[in-house]
Amino acid sequence: MTTLERPQPKLSMADKAARIDAICEQARILPVITIAREEDILPLADALAAGGIRTLEVTLRSQHGLKAIQVLREQRPELCVGAGTVLDRSMFAAVEAAGAQFVVTPGITQDILEAGVDSEIPLLPGISTPSEIMMGYALGYRRFKLFPAEISGGVAAIKAFAGPFGDIRFCPTGGVNPANVRNYMALPNVMCVGGTWMLDSSWIKNGDWARIEACSAEAMALLDAN
Repeated sequence: MTTLERPQPKLSMADKAARIDAICEQARILPVITIAREEDILPLADALAAGGIRTLEVTLRSQHGLKAIQVLREQRPELCVGAGTVLDRSMFAAVEAAGAQFVVTPGITQDILEAGVDSEIPLLPGISTPSEIMMGYALGYRRFKLFPAEISGGVAAIKAFAGPFGDIRFCPTGGVNPANVRNYMALPNVMCVGGTWMLDSSWIKNGDWARIEACSAEAMALLDAN
């Protein structure tokens, strides 16, 4: 389908960038969630929310991802629920149908970028190089996920990107942890970070929701510290 043939969304790319900004400003930390058991969906989300993390990126890395998005949108409407690890247009369509409020990808293809242009749901595409930024830039994207952040240069890379890409902002994900999160958030072209350190698999397996709540609260408090 050509650009002229594709249906034009009601929201412009600038509108969708503004929506991403609002989501990230509220979130500050996006927990990258992989659901291993359906029964974990609500207690895990409730533990994160109790700790102050109310914007969730639910990945499609497990068979329960789509179900989790549907359940959370229906039963926890006060939360902002997005879909992560979206790899192609069919997955994009599936998370739209499930009710995802934003979409995150680990990387880019021309097709997934065009799917984001066509959709009313804002897409945060994953990049790791200037060339990938330029691919998205050509289609109107100004907000990206840097992934995997630490391996791709981390804070130094984001500082370097600020030169040629002055109107671009990033959500670094991958290797972000309590030791470096404030260094990332101090950068003017970082809008939020993605992380998993509050989602230790043993805590989830054992239903240690209080520990997840406490770790989430500590993470948010860390960002509030001067």
